[in-house]
Amino acid sequence: AVKWFRLAAEQGVAFAQYNLGLMYRNGQGVPQDYKTAVKWYRLAAEQGNASAQTNLGLMYANGQGVPQDYKTAVKWYRLSAEQGNAAAQTNLGWMYANGHGVPQDDKTAVKWYRLAAQQGVADAQYNLGWMYRKGHGVPQDDKTAVKWYRLAAEQGNADAQYNLGVMYNEGIGVPQNHKTAVKWWRLAAEQG
Repeated sequence: AVKWFRLAAEQGVAFAQYNLGLMYRNGQGVPQDYKTAVKWYRLAAEQGNASAQTNLGLMYANGQGVPQDYKTAVKWYRLSAEQGNAAAQTNLGWMYANGHGVPQDDKTAVKWYRLAAQQGVADAQYNLGWMYRKGHGVPQDDKTAVKWYRLAAEQGNADAQYNLGVMYNEGIGVPQNHKTAVKWWRLAAEQG
């Protein structure tokens, strides 16, 4: 696969450049090499490949193959998020929620989390639930928090399962039900 991706990537095919970046990032068919992954991601990202933009943002956010740089991560996440990439939307929401590379802004975090959550991203659903539970960027609303926690929990998100268990145990946003609380806690516990 690396051979064929490389041939296409060297001819400027963005999808092949992105895939070659993945191969180097994950050490599949080649030794793991973050700097080379960044090189191929960047070439694809500059051509507008949303997945490459997201992954390039991750490389900058995590300092893999490049010095950690949240502002540059935000730049790439935003380009991808504006194309509708749900992973980038989730990551951009997290950057705003935590003030990494941008001024901390809960309302903007909620905007990006919601876009990704509506596409079914469990992490975004959990984060959106947490924002509603705490009243960050939205009016505090326990019933809406439960809705988003449940969607994420049903996809196996352990944090959402735990928090949904808390909501049932305390009767917050749902009728109190210890049996249901234990069900969700058990699922979270089984994931460590």
